[in-house]
Amino acid sequence: MGKKLTVFMIDGTAYGPRLAEIGNWVGKAIYCSRASINKIINRDEFNNPGIYCLKGDPTDEAFDEKIYIGEAENVKSRLKQHLGDGTKDFKELIFFISKDELLTKTQIRYLESRLVQLAIDAKTAQIDNGNSPSIPTLHEADISDMEYFLEQMKLILPVMGFKFLISSTVKSNTVLEQYNKPEVHESYKIKSSSYSAIMKETDQGFIVEKGSVAKKELSPSCTETYRNMRKRLLETNVLINYEDKLIFTEDTVFNSPSAASNMILGRNSNGLTEWITNTGESFKDIQEKINI
Repeated sequence: MGKKLTVFMIDGTAYGPRLAEIGNWVGKAIYCSRASINKIINRDEFNNPGIYCLKGDPTDEAFDEKIYIGEAENVKSRLKQHLGDGTKDFKELIFFISKDELLTKTQIRYLESRLVQLAIDAKTAQIDNGNSPSIPTLHEADISDMEYFLEQMKLILPVMGFKFLISSTVKSNTVLEQYNKPEVHESYKIKSSSYSAIMKETDQGFIVEKGSVAKKELSPSCTETYRNMRKRLLETNVLINYEDKLIFTEDTVFNSPSAASNMILGRNSNGLTEWITNTGESFKDIQEKINI
């Protein structure tokens, strides 16, 4: 079932502050760049309790963004503290509040804890929080409400350019559920006698299976993008040393067949032809059959 997301450009410009809402949801999101905070900081939304995310440049080149997640009983007061703190060098922010103003301190602490843990588990961004704060005790009904609130936050964040919850790995049972769908095609193996790897095409992307083996060294011809990708996979222990090779410890998501084959073969490659079925047909061959 689809959802209606309404984005309102507060100052009428493409890159200015924005407000986002989802139909029949009590929450609301406010986004702005650091440079435009002063334009909107006196809006009523800033005086509410909420949970916020600050995005800046990573200090580790393996990641695309650095994220700090926090909660506040008064968003304006907390943001002013961060603006005066030389250690929080962020470029963009987004925060979430309840339109009915009924979020309690315990509820926003729950959201903060869950969001930090999800961000750490996603292994996509450099998380500036360190350890995840402990989850406070809530009644079962409140937990249900907060989990629903969190699901809506997860929908809005990537639309606003915050991609830290887009996981680089998936749980095996999720892969199997997707793989068993009629629209998901067969699995593929890498066309190599030196490395054993299996890839499945799913709605989430191209997933290299846990246990797949990759070349340890990257070719000098590999671009910086793929060098940073390899560095991130190693730093998050998605790839670990295995004798003279590397092994995937989790089912890992890639956005293209070539990105997946590059990580396996350690060089620039054409994933359309490097991934083949058990009968020898390439990924390209299968796609051409589907599109006939």
